[in-house]
Amino acid sequence: MEDFLGIRDLNEEKLVLSPLIEISQKYRGSYKERPATPHRQQVAKAAAGKFLWYFLSWDGGLETMRLGSIASSITSIWFPCRRRRLSFLSPQLVSLSPSPFPSAGGVNSKNRRIMLQSISTSFSPLTPVASSELPSVEVKKQHPWLVVGLGNPGKRYQGTRHNVGFELLDAIAEAEGIPVKSVNFKSLFGKGFIGSVPVILAKPQTFMNVSGESVAPIVSYYKIPLNQVIVLYDDLDLPLAKLRLLPKGGHGGHNGMRSIIDRFKGSRDFPRLRIGIGRPPGKMDAANFVLASFNRSEREELDFALQRGVEAVRILVLEGFNKSATFVNTTKSMEQLS
Repeated sequence: MEDFLGIRDLNEEKLVLSPLIEISQKYRGSYKERPATPHRQQVAKAAAGKFLWYFLSWDGGLETMRLGSIASSITSIWFPCRRRRLSFLSPQLVSLSPSPFPSAGGVNSKNRRIMLQSISTSFSPLTPVASSELPSVEVKKQHPWLVVGLGNPGKRYQGTRHNVGFELLDAIAEAEGIPVKSVNFKSLFGKGFIGSVPVILAKPQTFMNVSGESVAPIVSYYKIPLNQVIVLYDDLDLPLAKLRLLPKGGHGGHNGMRSIIDRFKGSRDFPRLRIGIGRPPGKMDAANFVLASFNRSEREELDFALQRGVEAVRILVLEGFNKSATFVNTTKSMEQLS
């Protein structure tokens, strides 16, 4: 029966539940046609107690378990000492096959005696312990990472310097197999995993200067810690295709970052991956420069930088900021990908 239920041996746990003795007593049964002998009562107590202990340990202890919900039906066990069935509610046992014990009508005295002996030797006697000694199972909720690529929506801005954040996010989505097609929170939006870590990818469709109107609601709704929000964006102050990963900082004159910081109530404590687009040549206006496209040679350099950016985000999510910063902010990372 232990193999069938997958329940650990109580001797190993050295934990027993005295409150369950009282509960299990009502399951032992006493009928005119089948009197409840002391041996049968002992077996029923042990079986019911051990069965209930499984549920209590799963749900984190006696304090968090409502015993009344146990007595519903998803699997039934025919105890040889009684005709009525015992049934317990648990999603973990919903797929259990029918009981290994045949019904009372199909068991002769010899077989019944063998089964009783088997059960009585498998189940440990119940000894009381305090409920405070019961182990609690703490399930830690894993918050997703939010990866935001900044840019301007529409075909007019595709391929421009100001949209390299969009391009890097698209490269991440393709590499990790995460569709970014649904529209939510004023963003093109996608959910998936990098390795085993849940991530949300977002491309705000609000236009660059008000990106915070999209990003802040996502963070609030999913309760994402700011240290798990990384923003990808273009930077005039870095040479073309140069990447720089920082744990926090100001907006540096970038309107998209200014909007996000404002909507984060002034908090600047979130990682960002800056993608260098270089300075405008001569006296060219910076606004016109960021909305211009890359030439062919620039595009080749940028594509290599995007490849490094994909790997940098993956390292960040799976191994932490320090390893990712080492990869991004040193020249060795370029040699690793070449």
